[in-house]
Amino acid sequence: MAGRVVVVGGGLAGAKTVEALREGGHDEGILLLKLGTDLPYERPPLSKGYLQGTEERSSVFVHDAAWYAEHDVDVRLGVQATALDLPGRDVIDTSGMRHGYDHVVLATGSAPRRLEVAGADLRGVLYLRTLDDSDRLRAALGAAARVVVVGGGWIGLEVAAAARAADCAVTVVVRDRAPLLGVLGERLAGVFADLHRGHDVDLRTSAEVARVVASGDGAHVGGVELTDGTVVPADLVVVGIGATPRVGLARDAGLAVDDGVLVDAHLRTADPRVLAVGDIARAAHPFYGTHVRVEHWANALNQPATAAATILGRDEPYDELPYFFTDQYDLGMEYVGWVGPGGYDQVVVRGDPQGRELVGFWLREGRVLAGMNVNVWDVVDDVKALIRSRAVVDTTALADPSVPLADLR
Repeated sequence: MAGRVVVVGGGLAGAKTVEALREGGHDEGILLLKLGTDLPYERPPLSKGYLQGTEERSSVFVHDAAWYAEHDVDVRLGVQATALDLPGRDVIDTSGMRHGYDHVVLATGSAPRRLEVAGADLRGVLYLRTLDDSDRLRAALGAAARVVVVGGGWIGLEVAAAARAADCAVTVVVRDRAPLLGVLGERLAGVFADLHRGHDVDLRTSAEVARVVASGDGAHVGGVELTDGTVVPADLVVVGIGATPRVGLARDAGLAVDDGVLVDAHLRTADPRVLAVGDIARAAHPFYGTHVRVEHWANALNQPATAAATILGRDEPYDELPYFFTDQYDLGMEYVGWVGPGGYDQVVVRGDPQGRELVGFWLREGRVLAGMNVNVWDVVDDVKALIRSRAVVDTTALADPSVPLADLR
């Protein structure tokens, strides 16, 4: 019998786990412990539509309170789990209360990396991870004139787009030669650099923050000093320099942790009664033949079905290809696949990079590892099939929009 399930973490992954358990026929107790005081919500709108005011607050929640009541899910808000007692099968919270389980699912997500320079604790230095963070940033953008975004990843660029939509002057500080360079490579990273420069964003590339400068009152941010001595004026600084998985519970319980919580393809840790999903899960992936951890919405959305199936005794390993998306200004993008530690040796583009209508492909030894469609739609399934085929492709045909992708696998 599956028995009582305790889900630790109340993001999308936690909410989808309890949903999948009920949809899968689990009829015993489910307890969800969530540190924050809001019901579980999705994160993508926090840096996209909700931040820009085009989506209502209610739209970010996975379910309303009535759904949890109707499905007999005991949701405890404002409760932080501090320890796992594996022999006793208990989750222990900050009050010392023990929550017994037959299975526990860790869905604790990630924490934003902090900016470790002088002045980083000044008022007006913000991060974006939670709904409360998005509320604060949304209000701050309405009042700010000059915004500095530290970090040129997806969150940083989405915040930059939101700040420009709020009519703020925006500077983005990027350590690499271009934003997203490590993810996309020189050629396709340039698409996003040109996009933001075309919207009057000041991109400071190959630049690092030396300190955050206080304003005249000594308490609020007044600017950002770069390591070359340049000071960029700002009345708001948003830090987006990555995130780290919250693995403390697993690590302290003696479970294997290595850039995430190590789990098998069924999302089980070394203790088969303890599973992990979402940002923290470094899962054995059947297609790739190695462990993969991806901090993106699709994992939080899809892994819970596998976790629920495992708890319910079904053999349904997780083998979805990594997927993520972004919306910035008039650009919409989807990315599917995983380059992996071996890297790629070729990039092929079909379409028009200057017009920002294209599909890009990353290949190794003639095989497609990943694909990105920019303002071109209904191709993700074809790209997935091409990746899964492991076929050596004709790169001339791959670059030709007149050749259907389905013909290349």
